[in-house]
Amino acid sequence: MRRQDKADRIGALLDEMYPDPPIPLDHTSPYTLMVAVALSAQTTDKKVNEVTPALFAVADTPEKMVQLDPSEILAIIREIGLAPTKARNLRTMAEQIIDAGGEVIPDWDFLESLAGVGHKTASVVMSQAFGVTAFAVDTHIHRLAARWGLSDGSSVERTERDLKALFARDTWNRRHLQIIFFGREHCPARGHDLSTCPICSWAATKKRIREESAR
Repeated sequence: MRRQDKADRIGALLDEMYPDPPIPLDHTSPYTLMVAVALSAQTTDKKVNEVTPALFAVADTPEKMVQLDPSEILAIIREIGLAPTKARNLRTMAEQIIDAGGEVIPDWDFLESLAGVGHKTASVVMSQAFGVTAFAVDTHIHRLAARWGLSDGSSVERTERDLKALFARDTWNRRHLQIIFFGREHCPARGHDLSTCPICSWAATKKRIREESAR
């Protein structure tokens, strides 16, 4: 099956299964979304959603966040992976936003200049907070794209380029959410029988199915 035909079939299936996928991270503004996405690196969305209510109760704006010492932020987010680094980044990020005028704006260079904000986080904020067309690729999407033969798995950057070429631009903002939900519900990283998966069973190569079944 041609890669494009495979992507078309996957896209149709995802649209049927998840026609209007919600943003899995709880937030109330572009700023709180960015904080939540930054916290989600190497941590589950579920854990982030358990921690952020207490954080946002005291610091849901850059002005409030900058009033906290990194140690105070750390005490709230301690259960999050890489918490010490993330606590420092949140404090620095708040300072940077205030120095730039106090607003989170839909500008790639601005977002990617902030502490703890990489291209993936910026892509999520641009697409989900501001409606700017973007295809956010996290480690889960990177893994599934390789499993399904939509990219070679060599790098996240390569996967983003490949997926943007395969899926229509007007689907990007929902497509990355759909893949996240599908992976969570049907296509886990470990202990997954590819031969019974609604997508892997026909999209993955026989070699890939054999390799993963042997793990």
